[in-house]
Amino acid sequence: MNDQTFSLQPFFSTESLPNLKIAGNIARSANQLTITYALLGNLKEVIIGTQSDLPTRRHQLWEDTCFEFFLGIKDSERYWEFNLSPTENWNVYRFDGYRQGMQEEIAFTTLPFSVHHQSDSLALALNVDLDRIVTPTQALEIAIASVIKLRNGEVTYWALTHQGTEADFHRRDSFIVML
Repeated sequence: MNDQTFSLQPFFSTESLPNLKIAGNIARSANQLTITYALLGNLKEVIIGTQSDLPTRRHQLWEDTCFEFFLGIKDSERYWEFNLSPTENWNVYRFDGYRQGMQEEIAFTTLPFSVHHQSDSLALALNVDLDRIVTPTQALEIAIASVIKLRNGEVTYWALTHQGTEADFHRRDSFIVML
């Protein structure tokens, strides 16, 4: 099993960010991928949303607080974007190359994950079988990110690394976790 912890960094902001921290763990065993996120700090400043009675696939989750990861196959332009909302809604998109050929990934009809919300923390955990999109022997390159929407209207962008002059989670040079 390949298991790594991570801590996300905010992209440059002109506003004073509330005292927040985003950390987690990602692991791959055979073709099971497990990722956990923990959002810690003054969550009164964060728009979390209300958990859905019936979690479903939704578009544009990144416009609100959303936890994301991008999974690419080493030496291939193709990659997938996984969006996990604290409302328990989700989506997965497939790309042929950098921001090219975006399609909803129909290999996934559900994406069960858990969300636990307390006054000073939000935890999200996903365990997904990747057999539908990659083989267990393919080396993966992964970018981990989050969009955090604040009550003051500001949207903040968090990632393992920010390689450009603008927040851009799709840049392949930010896929720095190797599994």
